[in-house]
Amino acid sequence: MNRLNIEVAVGLFMVAGFLCFVWLSVKLGHVDFFRGSEYPVSARFFSVSGLKEGAPVEIAGVKIGKVSRIRLNGENYEAEVEMLVDKDVKLQDDSIASIRTAGIIGDRYVSISPGGSDLLVEPGGVIFETESAINLEELISKYVFEKK
Repeated sequence: MNRLNIEVAVGLFMVAGFLCFVWLSVKLGHVDFFRGSEYPVSARFFSVSGLKEGAPVEIAGVKIGKVSRIRLNGENYEAEVEMLVDKDVKLQDDSIASIRTAGIIGDRYVSISPGGSDLLVEPGGVIFETESAINLEELISKYVFEKK
């Protein structure tokens, strides 16, 4: 009887450990099993240097979504950024999407400045007003290597 209790306790411990591992993997991997709480929006930029898939999308410093895909538009050689935005956030069609840096050398993210229009960006729509990423290395090299 004592051996059976030990085996049951070890089995329950193993199941609990496995469930903790699954929960931790889902949380760290930012897996969302309940898709549908977001809608897709895209924007085109001349440069998305340093921006990665999964980067946050923010308004006024508050995360409202994430970058889901980055690809090159072969027609005009612009970067097309697809984003997933929370359903309860409504974007005006004159909103401005900018690529910003968290701190001086931090990660890149998309910052959206809301517009004043009454028209909204529909799911699957496009934000036309954009500001590309600033390449800090190019700016520094201009001043360092500039002839005086």
